[in-house]
Amino acid sequence: MRRIMKKRRIGGSDLEISPLVLGGNVFGWTADEATSFRILDAFVDAGGTMIDTADVYSAWVDGHEGGESGTVIGRWLKRDPAKRATVQIATKVGFLHGLAPDVVRRACEASLERLGVEAIDLYYQHKDDPAVPLADSLGTFDWLKREGKIRAVGLSQFSAERLDEAMSVTAAEGLERPCALQTWYNLVEREKLEGPLRDVAMKHGLGILPFYGLANGFLTGKYRSPQDLSKSVRGDRSADYLAGRGGRVLDALDDIAAETGAPLGTIALAWTIAQPGIVGVLASATSVEQLSQNLGALTLELSPEQIERLSEASA
Repeated sequence: MRRIMKKRRIGGSDLEISPLVLGGNVFGWTADEATSFRILDAFVDAGGTMIDTADVYSAWVDGHEGGESGTVIGRWLKRDPAKRATVQIATKVGFLHGLAPDVVRRACEASLERLGVEAIDLYYQHKDDPAVPLADSLGTFDWLKREGKIRAVGLSQFSAERLDEAMSVTAAEGLERPCALQTWYNLVEREKLEGPLRDVAMKHGLGILPFYGLANGFLTGKYRSPQDLSKSVRGDRSADYLAGRGGRVLDALDDIAAETGAPLGTIALAWTIAQPGIVGVLASATSVEQLSQNLGALTLELSPEQIERLSEASA
């Protein structure tokens, strides 16, 4: 069954997105600028709305210092300024140098300059920084919102306890309320969200936006044996998936692919989008062909029985 998926609101914000978010971690890394532009164009042309990046992308590459992804996105927007009206830009701060107020302010200005935008639509604390009081880091995000530099606040990679504390601090201090939680979640790593973390996020009305939706490509069926791990520079990250539930999940995906005609990655993303609390799922692409498979999740409607079969295989 196929349909066009409606946009979803992110928590209590005014941001509405199509439920596939384009991950920008590959831009300027495994996707060069020309390829990145083609992927970005195809994403928007297909109805995609949110592009996600971070100031750390791609500092792990020799000769890079972070910000390369944002620079590519900024050049794309400069090439065709009309695109800005059709997309929301999400970016993150804090992975490299923590969340001290002066660090956050400088990083935000640098991101705005790289992206060439007047305001960041969704600005995340990239990961919890226990060294900085939550009132200070969240207070800085509140100031950025009042200054018009960001539209909404998100939290990424927080534990259930710290997420609950952060929401309590914003309420007690009268600060801008976070609207989104970004966290690790997919068919072979359900425990990273399900349970207390999801309960806290839903209690506070946060929109959940998982990353690693394709488990580093494992859920596309790319890696089915140890020999397959050499197919990609990121292949070694899938070694653990080959054991345990990984094989069962691939078998279930294969069966549903035979029933629907959809690629495995499309099915895996559609399952995630159908889970409680999920507003959208992040997925990157290094080619337009790969992006097309990801976008298929926006029009694939899995039956309740198919969703349950995948849930059982991945339990």
